[in-house]
Amino acid sequence: MNALLGQSLSIVTHKAQTTRHRVLGILSEPHFQAVFLDTPGIINRRNDKLEERMMAAVQQAVKDAECLLAIVDASYKAEEALAMIQPGDDWSGPPMAVLLNKTDLLDEEQLAELKQWYQANCKADAVLAISALESNGLDPVRDWIASKLPESPSLYPKDIVSELPERFFVSEIIRKHVFLQYRQEVPYGVTVDVVNYRERQKGKDLVEAEVVVDKERQRGIIIGKAGSALKTLGAASRAEIEEFLGRPVYLSISVKVREGWRKDPQQLERMGY
Repeated sequence: MNALLGQSLSIVTHKAQTTRHRVLGILSEPHFQAVFLDTPGIINRRNDKLEERMMAAVQQAVKDAECLLAIVDASYKAEEALAMIQPGDDWSGPPMAVLLNKTDLLDEEQLAELKQWYQANCKADAVLAISALESNGLDPVRDWIASKLPESPSLYPKDIVSELPERFFVSEIIRKHVFLQYRQEVPYGVTVDVVNYRERQKGKDLVEAEVVVDKERQRGIIIGKAGSALKTLGAASRAEIEEFLGRPVYLSISVKVREGWRKDPQQLERMGY
């Protein structure tokens, strides 16, 4: 979605389950408009209320969709991924295309063999090879999407790429850098709550955010010795937020413990899950 829109709306890291929300993106071309819902990845075993809600978001997105794009990492156990996305014999949902991504990491022979294997074994309407990183192979994806969409007026103005507020993307950028900076289970126990977001006519915009953890011991890890880790997190987050917004910001980050937030429906609701 980021590659098609030419803008980073969904955060991306090397760690599984980075995406937690349904992120809406709008692609407006001269002859069509496509509204994307980028969902969390599929989890077969739900361990808490957060993961249950993430998978409910996936199921609802499938019900709402006119067509599906299933993205497979072509460079890592691509054949094993088929079992998670294969339409069943009784499938009555929308048409699906499989996108074999990260093809820049494969040579021509490997890619040809993988694509042929998917075409032989996958029940999807189409198998398309792409590299989102290098923006390769995207035209066939656009063409396939356009061929599956019903005729209707545009749902959104042609000059916007999302209806989500800027503060949502600010919180996601901070959470992205938590995933990139910290190890093991710490990022999975973290969410980010933007408690104050103020645009200013003069000076920098004000962003006050809380990094919420579900265990007291995680608080010290996020802060680091003499606040060093939190300072690094703030610097990296601020730089990307300013690039995303196109204007300078003053970013203040604090750390708050809310034990068991991943299992508490009320807390999840308040934090937008």
